[in-house]
Amino acid sequence: MLVLASQSPRRRELLTQAGYHFTVQPADIPEDPLPNENPVAYVTRLARQKAQAVYDQLADPSATVLGADTTVTVDDEILGKPADSQDAARMLRLLSGRSHRVITGVALVTAHSCEVAAEVTAVRFLTLSDEEIASYISTDEPLDKAGAYAIQGRAARWIPRIVGCYFNVVGLPLALVSTLLDSTSTHPASLP
Repeated sequence: MLVLASQSPRRRELLTQAGYHFTVQPADIPEDPLPNENPVAYVTRLARQKAQAVYDQLADPSATVLGADTTVTVDDEILGKPADSQDAARMLRLLSGRSHRVITGVALVTAHSCEVAAEVTAVRFLTLSDEEIASYISTDEPLDKAGAYAIQGRAARWIPRIVGCYFNVVGLPLALVSTLLDSTSTHPASLP
């Protein structure tokens, strides 16, 4: 049994798109970075904690729990979900006219192991005007997204180039997840 330890509708859509059968049981853990924690360590720690927390709640030793966490980083600053519209505007101004990194940590917890990995994608943004930023924020789309934007949404028009996995920027690097699932003995049960 594959369990997704996330409430993200984008992660559910991506796993479904890839043909996996799974249940959803979100984890409830604090998501604040530790002092001086680098972005890769941050997302892999959260992915592991989410997967382990949900695995510990289950009474099924055959379960495989997938945890994930995504962040955006520019100048080594971790940009999680914005606290409010002003924070979203601050983040979008930081990203404007620059490249940044999107990092997703993935963890797969079973009775026998905990596999953890991270995917990094470089994303280039066009220069945004204050009017474009204000108009985008008024849609509410950026308010629940790491880095205050959704590549699969309205912000797509400002992204001329990415280097790496597109699905990572959406929230779940499918090839990495598939590789981790292939390394477990429960993988055949997760596909039809």
